[in-house]
Amino acid sequence: MSRPPNYEFQEWWNRQRESNQELFSNDATPNGFSAVDIGSPAHDRTAEKDRARSARQLSWLWRLKFQQLASSLAWITNGSILLLRTANRRIASPDSPSDSSGSRLYRIIKLFLVLVILLLCVELVAYFKGWHFSPPSVESAEMALELVYAKWLEIRANYLAPPLQTLTNVCILLFLIQSVDRAVLMLGCFWIKLRRLKPTAPMEYPEGPVEGENVEDYPMVLVQIPMCNEREVYHQSIAAVCILDWPRERMLVQVLDDSDELDIQLLIKAEVQKWQQRGIHIVYRHRLIRTGYKAGNLKSAMSCDYVKDYEFVAIFDADFQPAPDFLKKTIPYFKGNDDIALVQARWAFVNKDENLLTRLQNINLSFHFEVEQQVNGVFINFFGFNGTAGVWRIKALEECGGWLERTTVEDMDIAVRAHLCGWKFIYLNDVKSLCELPESYEAYKKQQHRWHSGPMQLFRLCFFDILHSKMSLPKKANLIFLFFLLRKLILPFYSFTLFCIILPLTMFLPEAQLPVWVVCYVPGLMSLLNILPAPRSFPFIVPYLLFENTMSVTKFNAMISGLFRFGSSYEWIVTKKLGRSSEADLVAYEKESESNALVESTALQRSTSDSGLNELSKLEISKKIVKTNRNRLYRKELALALILLAAAVRSLLLAQGIHFYFLLFQGISFLVVGLDLIGEQVN
Repeated sequence: MSRPPNYEFQEWWNRQRESNQELFSNDATPNGFSAVDIGSPAHDRTAEKDRARSARQLSWLWRLKFQQLASSLAWITNGSILLLRTANRRIASPDSPSDSSGSRLYRIIKLFLVLVILLLCVELVAYFKGWHFSPPSVESAEMALELVYAKWLEIRANYLAPPLQTLTNVCILLFLIQSVDRAVLMLGCFWIKLRRLKPTAPMEYPEGPVEGENVEDYPMVLVQIPMCNEREVYHQSIAAVCILDWPRERMLVQVLDDSDELDIQLLIKAEVQKWQQRGIHIVYRHRLIRTGYKAGNLKSAMSCDYVKDYEFVAIFDADFQPAPDFLKKTIPYFKGNDDIALVQARWAFVNKDENLLTRLQNINLSFHFEVEQQVNGVFINFFGFNGTAGVWRIKALEECGGWLERTTVEDMDIAVRAHLCGWKFIYLNDVKSLCELPESYEAYKKQQHRWHSGPMQLFRLCFFDILHSKMSLPKKANLIFLFFLLRKLILPFYSFTLFCIILPLTMFLPEAQLPVWVVCYVPGLMSLLNILPAPRSFPFIVPYLLFENTMSVTKFNAMISGLFRFGSSYEWIVTKKLGRSSEADLVAYEKESESNALVESTALQRSTSDSGLNELSKLEISKKIVKTNRNRLYRKELALALILLAAAVRSLLLAQGIHFYFLLFQGISFLVVGLDLIGEQVN
């Protein structure tokens, strides 16, 4: 028996019908049409009936395909609308309502993005027309579009490329100057390691408890803990300071609380009272009006009458936990050195391996402390005060004017003014204080904005004071050109301009060229130098390079904000902490440092935390019921990601390999950060 006509089609149709029983049945479907079984036609049917049946089958097939296509389009449309609505809710707004610099910069980046996309479309048309291989001229143009492209080539070569090349050369020069400065700092660090140069103390305090007859050998020390709504870390910082190995009658702890949440105030008061009952001299101070932020808090504390009885003041932020022998290792450097105003200790991070963001921060800060602070401390006795983990001579603070509320970098402000008054600083690289790194990009971005806008505020305020000071000319040059201009202004300027603006533009204006060694070799070498102080982070050298360029948009925006007095530059946002400086971290650090005094203090610290078990358990419950963390979208970073990826496509058309790979991976880096896929998410 021979097979009927369209046998294969009928078999396929029946299988399709069986797999879509809900859609096709003998009853009417929701769409208003019915499906019929297709069977083998009788042998005596005419060819006309076969052709009619085939036509009906094809119509049903196309209706099925059309319905599937319509449902797919509806799903895609609904998904796109949902995605756009979600993105609109999560788009990160400017840092504050007054962040005019951020909104202006975003508008400029958007215009640049539109321009780049238009140029990419033009170049794609030219590529498929073959004009990249044989560029048309105005005389040889045969069609209007070809004539327009020929005119564009003339304008590009004669009017746009020369100024871009000039700007490129200026940024390359600044890049080389900054690279030389970094290389010199590394050479200085190698020299310190080779010659084993470090500050020496005229005397040392003995280990162990202090005997009664030797108490007078210990100067009066005031210890300050400024904090504001530090729910996660207040008890740890207070406990760490209260167990400092120093005579109790020669030390007073000030807990300077600027919290505006009543429950946190009550918890901190309770913690202070517990330590008072244990015989610790500790007081609680709370300001009703938080003027001047941290500077105002410290200024208010220094105005107390009893401060005149103390010779030194040690300052620790709320997430810092100094070792018990911190004062015994820092105070001796003041003995016999009446010109020493500050002894600064190094930071150690308990959560440096928590996520990729903290690993990259650890690279940056390791270079800052191991190289910048140490070299400046050894060779010129000056560096920027880090705001915490340092001991000041109170006389030096009073002589240079005390804490001022004019900037958001009060630590750098007081250091510069003390330097202008002739005071010297000492940096101790081997004395460490535990602290916590920001684990979310939101917190890190706000921190970096303050750290890079504040120095520009300060530079405007103290520029003429530096010029009129009695310091030597080399010290003035170091303060103006190296400390402020090169490391605080030029670095974010050329980093953002060179790699986020000029490099994409040179892809669309190839007459202006950015050499390969600027794109690849020199940045790679500088990243290698930066990572040497943290050798365990070597596998992250490429992410570090890309992330530093990604952060350049935030640093550039902050620098412009501080330089031109935009409102957001004077806003202080407390860096969010998660309480990673736990007791387990303290025990691990104690074992690492092999200090018997630290091991003995562990039991006391644990009992401190247990004493507030009821209050802390309530806090833990409240932490668990907070809103779910979610990622945000950062519009400037996303716009720059699209710009760099579009430029990567253009570089691919130009067959520029290294430029293509750099633009591709840098664009992906901006995309990852813009989607908040680095670090923890925020509430």
